[in-house]
Amino acid sequence: MRSIFRKDIDPQCAYCEHGTTTADTSTVLCKKQGAVMQSFSHCKKFKYDPLKRTPKSVSLVSNYSKEDFSL
Repeated sequence: MRSIFRKDIDPQCAYCEHGTTTADTSTVLCKKQGAVMQSFSHCKKFKYDPLKRTPKSVSLVSNYSKEDFSL
């Protein structure tokens, strides 16, 4: 399982500490650049904020049998 606190994160303005996501979630207001940035872009001032990132959901395999749940 991948952690949201991993070190090899791809930088994106969507989860930068200096950015604020707009209502349409496709753009970010950047405090450092003083501009509107695309959510997938980044700059050299990028600082990762793990609380802004939503990890991908894990899909569970549903092909279990009744024997899998018996003792």
